[in-house]
Amino acid sequence: MTRRLRFFAGVDGGGTRCRVRLRAASGEDIAFAEGGPANIHRDMVAAITTITRTIQQAFAQAGLSSEHYQQSAIGLGLAGIVSAHDHEPVKAALSGFTKISLVSDAEVACIGAHHGDDGGLVIAGTGSASFARLKGETIALGGRGFAIADDGSAARLGWSALKSALNAADGLSPSSPMTVNLMSRFDHDPTAVTRWTKTASQADYGQFAPLVFGFAAKGDPIAVALVKETVMAVLALRHALAARGVEKIALTGGMREALLPWLALDHPDAFVSPLRDAADGGILLAGGCVP
Repeated sequence: MTRRLRFFAGVDGGGTRCRVRLRAASGEDIAFAEGGPANIHRDMVAAITTITRTIQQAFAQAGLSSEHYQQSAIGLGLAGIVSAHDHEPVKAALSGFTKISLVSDAEVACIGAHHGDDGGLVIAGTGSASFARLKGETIALGGRGFAIADDGSAARLGWSALKSALNAADGLSPSSPMTVNLMSRFDHDPTAVTRWTKTASQADYGQFAPLVFGFAAKGDPIAVALVKETVMAVLALRHALAARGVEKIALTGGMREALLPWLALDHPDAFVSPLRDAADGGILLAGGCVP
């Protein structure tokens, strides 16, 4: 006999944070929880631990327990999904749920952004990528990883800013208030920067992105140049989708609000507004409703 689904959980598992929204079958939001990074490619065990704990927090917040999983469907969008092989350990950890649907974080964000309809998006968060759903097919461009791509990401912006600061400290390129500020965080010691980079993650580099935007808003020449490079990288992802016939393209990710004023200068109509977020995309993926 098919179990009656009373609850739908949407999981947005990104490289910086994991967000879980819990909604009743009636359409009422009953909980929202947030945890740390959930990139299964970077660290499968740690990501699954974060995902399961954040889900548990959401259910507990709603006065529910893991026993209610059997009355629930869950839709997950996770960073680091490469193939169907990546699904197995995640689904095993969530075996108590009646229905489990799992896609990449890009796809679940796209589902949310266009309320399940055709469309595309550019993600400008810790990482960067573009994704679209068009006539029953999916299109994934970019998102090849920090080591070789992610030019429109917070991680790459932070990396570039730190590189500029280090070069300025060594007298290899001009300095600015932004580069001085960055070096002050390492006591103006280039060797300390080098040591830090040996263990730095994408999220660690991404933490410098707000600083870059802040200095760019004040007219810092190096910060402005770096932000403009990021804008062009984001637009390149958009143009690649448009060239494949995608018409409605939204901009999502943690840098969205910071990028919009810069896009408005020369490209005010480049992106449509997302209708819903990725957590709602997860609920739609699971078969739940989005008011």
